[in-house]
Amino acid sequence: MKNIFFSIITLAIVALVIVSCNQSSNKNNNQQANDSTAIAETQNLSLATQNDTVTAVASRDMLSQEVEKSTVKEQAQNFTIAPIVKDYFVLKNALVADNDKAASSAGKQLFSTLNKVDMKAIPANKHKEYMEIAENAKENAEHIGDNAGKIDHQREHFASLSKDVSDLITLFGTTQKLYQDYCPMYNDGKGAVWISEAKAIKNPYYGNKMLTCGSVKKEL
Repeated sequence: MKNIFFSIITLAIVALVIVSCNQSSNKNNNQQANDSTAIAETQNLSLATQNDTVTAVASRDMLSQEVEKSTVKEQAQNFTIAPIVKDYFVLKNALVADNDKAASSAGKQLFSTLNKVDMKAIPANKHKEYMEIAENAKENAEHIGDNAGKIDHQREHFASLSKDVSDLITLFGTTQKLYQDYCPMYNDGKGAVWISEAKAIKNPYYGNKMLTCGSVKKEL
């Protein structure tokens, strides 16, 4: 009888141990499952955050590029050679007045203005032609600026510069009425043109010696 009772007690203890182990195992499994879920959720959240960041950066870059393109396009549409033409007239009028020092100062100012032109503001299809004209115009303006006291030399470069300005007006147009004048006697009878803001002839190649020599060749 004692053996039977002892056996029953032993079996009960074993059963309790088994149940306890199963509960502990299930608890561990549940904890592991919860931990895995938490890790997965953290990883997904991190990945989502990274994707949002990449998307935001890409959107910002695209917006920045669009704004830049729009700005460049607007600048190209609004590009004008008015500052160049304005400085040219100051130079032209100085030569009309036989003032070599004023012509020198105006030449330097024109050279500076040409150097400040923003190439991004010029329509792409006109870049090459503008560069060719502008380089020659800079050279002429520089020579005029460097040669105060040598008005004949200044006038030689002014003749070439006038062709450059005329070409720029043809390339980009003008919002004001201008005149291309012509002196048939300059350069040993080979002639030379100049651009004027007024219809009345005032010759920059001879100044007071032959102030009204020349004629209006065409309106620009």
